[in-house]
Parts: sequence; C-alpha cells; structure tokens
Amino acid sequence: MNCEMRKMINMINIYPIPTSCPYCSSSVVFTSNAAIYGKEYGNGRCYKCTSCDAYVGVHTGTDIPLGRLANRELRELKKKCHALFDPIWKLNQNIKREQAYGRLANVLGIPHAECHFGWFDKEMLHKALEILQQPSWHKGISWR
Repeated sequence: MNCEMRKMINMINIYPIPTSCPYCSSSVVFTSNAAIYGKEYGNGRCYKCTSCDAYVGVHTGTDIPLGRLANRELRELKKKCHALFDPIWKLNQNIKREQAYGRLANVLGIPHAECHFGWFDKEMLHKALEILQQPSWHKGISWR
C-alpha cells in the first residue's frame, strides 16, 4: 500500500463520510458543488446538507471528505486561519507546508497527523487563530 493510499485510509478513519448534518440533523447528500457555487469548481463534488448551508468538498477522484461538514461560521474561521497560515509557507521557500502544520500542531499540542484546518472544530479553529495572530508563532520551524 502506497503512502497516498494510507493517508486516504487515515482520513476516512478520522472523518467518515457524513450522513447527517451536525448542525441541523438533516441528511447529507453527495452531489455536484454546482449546488453551492452555481457551477462546478475543482473536482466538482461535495457533501451537502439537504436543509442548511453546511457542506464539505472531497479529495479529487474519491468520495473522501476534505474535512468536517462546515457551516458558514466554521468556513469563515477556516478562511481567517488560512489567511494567516498560508503566507508562512507560500512566501518562504525554506518552509514546506507540512513543516508549518507540524509547528502549529506542536504549539496546539496535538498530533501532526490531526493538524489541518479542514478537520478542526470551532473550538480548535479559535485556538489556532489565537496562535496564528502571534507574529512569531512559526519561529522554530525546521528548514528543508
């Protein structure tokens, strides 16, 4: 079994395919993301609540969710985290994305394998945001 396959299996174990919405308890369907955006984007698939605005995309070529089902509030928190986190690795050639997640995991006190904004609940996103707002949170990331 290759590394990518193991990662996918681990993701399924962490976030099984959603069948009911954690916000309103309605059913969740696997559908085109055109239901959200008006046209298909990316791989074109997502899980979407049949009653509220909660949804989550999927990994390309699979039905594996990218994270947890998210309502508007959770999506906004994830965007705020990414706005602070992404420049650390996108604008610094010496830091890889996984290294930045590793550092954040260390500061949050969670396993590196569980550190991804798509998997965080509201409480963990608030903790991450608090850390990311500290200018030196990323100091100590090991170089490539």
